[in-house]
Amino acid sequence: MVHPPDTLACLAIALGIEAAAGYPDALYRAIGHPVTWIGRLIAALERGLNRGSERRRRLAGVLALVLLLAVVGGLAGLVTAAAGLAGPLPALVLTGVLAASLPAQRSLHQHVAAVETGLRAGGLEAGRRAVSMIVGRDPERLDGPAICRAAIESLSENFSDGIVAPAFWIGVLGLPGGALYKAANTADSMIGHRTPRYAAFGWAAARFDDLVNLPASRLAGLLIAGAAFLRGADGRGALRAMARDARRHRSPNAGWPESAMAGALGLRLAGPRVYDGTLVPDAHMGDGRAEATPDDIGRALALYRTACWLQGGLVVGLLALGFALAG
Repeated sequence: MVHPPDTLACLAIALGIEAAAGYPDALYRAIGHPVTWIGRLIAALERGLNRGSERRRRLAGVLALVLLLAVVGGLAGLVTAAAGLAGPLPALVLTGVLAASLPAQRSLHQHVAAVETGLRAGGLEAGRRAVSMIVGRDPERLDGPAICRAAIESLSENFSDGIVAPAFWIGVLGLPGGALYKAANTADSMIGHRTPRYAAFGWAAARFDDLVNLPASRLAGLLIAGAAFLRGADGRGALRAMARDARRHRSPNAGWPESAMAGALGLRLAGPRVYDGTLVPDAHMGDGRAEATPDDIGRALALYRTACWLQGGLVVGLLALGFALAG
């Protein structure tokens, strides 16, 4: 069993490397990314198992999720065990380097900043192109404020499931925990849709992803609120919006970081949105203005950066406490 200080040290290394360098493009071109490897396995399982009656598809989806987690968790466990043969310090460094591929602090910032830059430099069409890279809704239906709201919503939600959640599970279970979370989250993004093809087969993936994101979504909201206090935004507003609105979101998790960001910035986010031509009803997060601007994207990014630093500080603090308690 990996001791808590070891998993936290692995996490600290991973977050530091990812924040400094991200996932290098040259490495991606050479070998791909863990998410692309996981995605190929999910696609193969879906092609082989997603057929028959609704009941059979649902059972097949459960089996696919179990097989996915067994393969990913087993491989990550083997890598961790093999690294341990080199000694404690080399094992920490190696697993930390590998775990750095799982959070996405740097790339998320780049994608959202591109929306702000696009709107300022190229106007509405450039903003639509940039935001289409990070949201699933039809960009042609979005005006300037809607593009800004979409970018801020994506930043908030992905801070939770793209950064805080993998960090949480790395901190709890080391590299295998982060890899298992990434497998579950990737499965949800690929097959966890309420469409005729995936409604039954992706049911297990969607429900499991909701479950494993529960702790991180609450923590993400608190980190955003903490960042608001530190940067002179409306920290109390973030806490009020979370308490009032988070549970009204159609997602059991997305409402926490989105409501915190809305309250911190004095915005009104979420609400009814159009995906693939279908109006999806949802509650509003926050009770501020709906007319978001590129300046608001910049303010949201500033809160995001501070929240990432807060998360890193929390990890270092817990690591120090863990070593102290370990003797």
